[in-house]
Amino acid sequence: MTFLPTLRRLVAALVLSGAALVAAAPANAQQEISPEHLAKAREYVDMTDSAQLYERTLVEMGLRVMRLMIQEDPSLRDPLINALQTVYDGYLVDRDPLYDQFARIYAIRFSLEELQQIVDFYETPVGQRLLSQNAGINEDLQLALGVWSRNTSNEFLSRVRAELRNQGYNAPEVEAPATEEEEAAPQ
Repeated sequence: MTFLPTLRRLVAALVLSGAALVAAAPANAQQEISPEHLAKAREYVDMTDSAQLYERTLVEMGLRVMRLMIQEDPSLRDPLINALQTVYDGYLVDRDPLYDQFARIYAIRFSLEELQQIVDFYETPVGQRLLSQNAGINEDLQLALGVWSRNTSNEFLSRVRAELRNQGYNAPEVEAPATEEEEAAPQ
C-alpha cells in the first residue's frame, strides 16, 4: 500500500463521511428527545469535565486576544487583563445554551436508559474518582501528546527525506512544521 492511494482513499472516505453526516443531520436535528431524556443528558454533561473544557477554551481565546493586543500596544496590559476577566465572567454566566447543545449530542447518541447507567456509574466511588482525576489526566495526556508530536514531527520529516533520497530525489533541507503549541507560543 502506498501513501498517495491511501491519502486518496482517506480523502474519499472523508468526503463520503461528510456527505453522510450532512444527510444524517436533518434526521438527528428532527429527532424528538423527551425533556426527561435531555435532562438526564444535561446531568451527565454537568457531572463531567465539560465545564473545564469550556473554561479552558475561554482562557485560550483570552490568551490569543491578549497576545495580539499586547503586540500592537504593550501599554494595554493592565486594562486588557481587567477587560479579559470581565468578558470571561460574562461567558461563564452564559454557558447554559452550549451545555444544552452538549446534552443534546449525548441524548441523540445514548438512550435515556444508557444515560442513566452512565450517571449511575459516575455516582459510584470509582466514577467520582474518575471525575476528580479527569482534569489532571487530560492535562497529562496533552503534555505527553505534545512531547510526542514535537519529537515525531522531526523524525517524520527525517524519514520522508530519507525515503526521497532512496528514490533518487534531492530532498530539500527544511525544518519540521511547528506544532500548534509552538505556533501559539509568544515570540
